[in-house]
Amino acid sequence: MTPEDQEETQPLLRPPGGSGRRVFLAAFAAALGPLSFGFALGYSSPAIPSLRRAAPPAPRLSDDAASWFGAIVTLGAAAGGVLGGWLVDRAGRKLSLLICTVPFVAGFAVITAAQEVWMLLGGRLLTGLACGVASLVAPVYISEIAYPEVRGLLGSCVQLMVVTGILLAYLAGWILEWRWLAVLGCVPPSFMLLLMCCMPETPRFLLTQHRRQEALAAVRFLWGSEQGWEEPPVGAEHQLSGINAVMFYAETIFEEAKFKNSSLASVIVGVIQVLFTAGAALVMDRAGRRLLLALSGVVMVFSTSAFGTYFKLTQGSPSNSSHVDLLAPVSVEPANPGVGLAWLAVGSMCLFIAGFAVGWGPIPWLLMSEIFPLHVKGVATGVCVLTNWLMAFLVTKEFSSLMEVLRPYGAFWLASAFCVGGVLFTVFCVPETKGKTLEQITAHFEGR
Repeated sequence: MTPEDQEETQPLLRPPGGSGRRVFLAAFAAALGPLSFGFALGYSSPAIPSLRRAAPPAPRLSDDAASWFGAIVTLGAAAGGVLGGWLVDRAGRKLSLLICTVPFVAGFAVITAAQEVWMLLGGRLLTGLACGVASLVAPVYISEIAYPEVRGLLGSCVQLMVVTGILLAYLAGWILEWRWLAVLGCVPPSFMLLLMCCMPETPRFLLTQHRRQEALAAVRFLWGSEQGWEEPPVGAEHQLSGINAVMFYAETIFEEAKFKNSSLASVIVGVIQVLFTAGAALVMDRAGRRLLLALSGVVMVFSTSAFGTYFKLTQGSPSNSSHVDLLAPVSVEPANPGVGLAWLAVGSMCLFIAGFAVGWGPIPWLLMSEIFPLHVKGVATGVCVLTNWLMAFLVTKEFSSLMEVLRPYGAFWLASAFCVGGVLFTVFCVPETKGKTLEQITAHFEGR
């Protein structure tokens, strides 16, 4: 590549000379992918109880099948991470987002038409594949169309849309059976398909393809002007924190605190996620990534430690027996019943979810889209997403086995130890990217 070509691939993103309003519209269109992704993750929570009660000819889930119904989406997402890493560099960011709408709609359509359990699992696998692609490509697309002053805000909206999708699934699950809930799942990706067709490819990707005039046209569309756009010369940890395990335990913990309506418990969890993720998005470009990550990690250390303490104090209860089924609601009756212990569990859970939503939920996806240079972005982000989803599968599928070995309190204290490791890694290894261009971030890692 000649120096002139290298210059062409590195646009400096600065506040636009025009209004720049369309960049928010383009970011919203891309973020409909994470919304669909969140809905797919949240779908299993209301759908599993409904499918367990299903009468023939509808498929009915056994306990083992229900476990796979919840977990198989993460395997599909791991494969989607690999596929997304390949697509994003070859098909482009926009086309990759358009392509991922196909398995989203197809997967929910298969679930809607399911007459056998294997069709349910196949549909979940397809939606998982789409989740993996969307979770990789959407942050990349948004980071490459945004200028530094709003990149944190727009990038955090990825996780905000994920938790909004989860909450939407919980709310809709109150009134819709599993088939109609699957039909609703087809709506967000269909809307994304229509809206993304009207959005441009990212200027960065267009420049790598030597399509300079199209890149300039994309800048004009997104920013309203070419003013401020220059080409300068060249010079998974959060899954191991136990987030999925806590989400699986939400119903049990709320029952212990006398919240008998498990659907209401799920909605409360979803609302907490949305509110704190939205708050993180609003302060991201002021507070910075490292501060929020460290704060988030410290909160999660204390909350998971409190979780472990709760289970240690109630170790005589049935929930601390040698076998714990995270998918089946169980009654937690401590050896010494007390409202205080119940609210310790509820408070710990809410604090954990709030802490995760402030930092470790949205920021890893944002940093992933910021720190990798253009020539390795597809492969590197693909490896990150693959690792994330494999860890999610292990936590979702095997946490009950871990609790048999370590007891519940030991498992949550182990999660607390991982959170401590995450805080230390943030303090000593994570650079601050607030207010920096993608070129400046790349230069930092290259030692320039």
